[in-house]
Amino acid sequence: MNDRQCKQILNDIFMQVFERTCDLTIDDVLSEFAFDIKLPNRVIDAVDGRETWATSANSNKYITQDNMMKYDNYKGWMRPKKEIESLDEILKLWNKINYTTTERNYDSINVSKSDTIYSCENVYRCQDCRKSKNIIFSDGCGNSEYILACQRSSNISNCIRVDDSNNCSNSYNVICSAKISDSFFIQDANSLYECMFCSHISNRRFCIANMQFDKEEYMSIKEQIIKWIFSQFNNIG
Repeated sequence: MNDRQCKQILNDIFMQVFERTCDLTIDDVLSEFAFDIKLPNRVIDAVDGRETWATSANSNKYITQDNMMKYDNYKGWMRPKKEIESLDEILKLWNKINYTTTERNYDSINVSKSDTIYSCENVYRCQDCRKSKNIIFSDGCGNSEYILACQRSSNISNCIRVDDSNNCSNSYNVICSAKISDSFFIQDANSLYECMFCSHISNRRFCIANMQFDKEEYMSIKEQIIKWIFSQFNNIG
C-alpha cells in the first residue's frame, strides 16, 4: 500500500468514527494514535542493503521474503556435507545461512512495511494480522476492516484504538469489550450503542459516564467531545 492509499483509508475511517476528515500526516497519526502499538521495526536487508520491516529486532542479519525465495530458486539453501570438528565450526556455518526473514505475507495483496500477514488486503505497517482488509498500524487483529491502531481484536470495523475486544464498529478507544458500536472511551462493557466514557455496563444506549441521557442531550455532548478530541491535534481543524 502506498502513502496515498493509506491516507485515503485513514480518511474513510475518520469519517465513519468522527464524521470528520483526517488532516493529520501519516507520521502524526502514528504518534497520536499508535504510540503504544507493537509494530514492525525498520531494519536493513543484509543481501541488498535495502530498507525492510520485521517483527523481530534481535537478529544480526535480515532478508526479505522475496530475496529468500529468489535465492532458494536460484541456488537453494542446502549446503554440501562436510566434516564437523567443533561446535564453534557449526556456529560459524549456521551464521552463514541464518537470516531472519522479513515482510512475510501469505495469500495477501497490497501489503507495505508489515510482517506476518495472512490472507489480508491493503495493509500498512501492521503485524500478526489475518483475514482483514484496509488496516493501518495494528497488531494481532483478525476478520476486521478499516481499523487503525488496534490490538488483539477480531470482527471489528471502522474502529480506532480498540484493544482486546470483538464485534465492535464505528468506535474509538475501546478496551476489553464486545458488541460496541458508535461509542467512545469504553472499557469492560458489552452491547453498547452510542455511549461514551462507560465501564462495566451492558445493553445500554445514550449513556455517558454510566449515566443515562436522552438522545438529544447525548448527541449534543458527543459533538463537544469530538471537538475536544480533535483539539488535541494541532494539525486538525
